[in-house]
Amino acid sequence: MVKRFIDFTVALALVLLMFPVMLSTAIAIICSMGQPILFLQTRPGYRGHPFKVIKFRTMAEQYGPDGIPLPDAQRMQPLGSLLRRLSLDELPQLFNVLKGEMSLVGPRPLLMEYLPLYTPEQMRRHDVKPGITGWAQVCGRNALSWEEKFALDVWYVDHQSFWLDLKILARTISRVWSGSGVAKAGFATTEKFRGSKLPAEEVRNG
Repeated sequence: MVKRFIDFTVALALVLLMFPVMLSTAIAIICSMGQPILFLQTRPGYRGHPFKVIKFRTMAEQYGPDGIPLPDAQRMQPLGSLLRRLSLDELPQLFNVLKGEMSLVGPRPLLMEYLPLYTPEQMRRHDVKPGITGWAQVCGRNALSWEEKFALDVWYVDHQSFWLDLKILARTISRVWSGSGVAKAGFATTEKFRGSKLPAEEVRNG
């Protein structure tokens, strides 16, 4: 209950504070990419229950002859790259927090198609609400392997506290400022998770 109160209060304050930034971002997206402004996708939340995550759109809606979207690297727009580097594309998720679907801090909500691929240990990342930022994001983000990220997520589940959340939020500001770890080398964002061939390595708090 305490975390929910803090999430709601801080998210509401941030929505009010960042409204000019969100409005400017929306106008920039319309001018450079047209509509839609927002990207909505079904993601697994607490206990794997699906919800619609809200983000600012960063990619063009371009499809191949087979009707399948082109690779991320081909669809990523210059404005989209900037929004991702500054993490401004994540701001609409504050509304997910207000709705109680997400927390400010927690494991990032990934794709529904990954659920059957997790090991039982990795699946524990869904024992808490997903977050806008998390322990894996401030410890390397997309520069990490999937196994490293999932191990960090589970570590957070086991060690979550008010003070750890404050530490993660403080580190998030530094990470956003530096723009580090936004994309994995050779990818527009990161490669798809296809399951772990080896047990996730044990990752300690850094």
